[in-house]
Amino acid sequence: MNFPAELKYTKDHEWIALEGTTATVGITDFAQRELGDIVYIDINSQGKPLQAEEIFGTVEAVKTVSDLFLPIAGTIIEVNPALEANPELVNSDPYGQGWMIKMTVNHPADVAQLMDAAAYTALVG
Repeated sequence: MNFPAELKYTKDHEWIALEGTTATVGITDFAQRELGDIVYIDINSQGKPLQAEEIFGTVEAVKTVSDLFLPIAGTIIEVNPALEANPELVNSDPYGQGWMIKMTVNHPADVAQLMDAAAYTALVG
């Protein structure tokens, strides 16, 4: 499995990449493998301020539906438009074309509290 070193990770299997006060968020390679073939992404929280670990949407796979949790507090400013027609991008490229949201971050320093790649690898072991 692939866990890029430049990203931070949550216990709920989301990844986050921070650039200034804007972050890109998606689910990890581990999460997409556990879910199986992803058929639908439902994110209807754009523009709403949310706290860390609040549900910002769901991902539906052939076998199950799973909640998506915001890694840190902020406001979703963009949902990946490609996922509406091609949700399988999350399976094929979870850290690239399969990103889910972009958000403005309330406190960028909060990202430092999340797991690095080594800690996340140990978690999913």
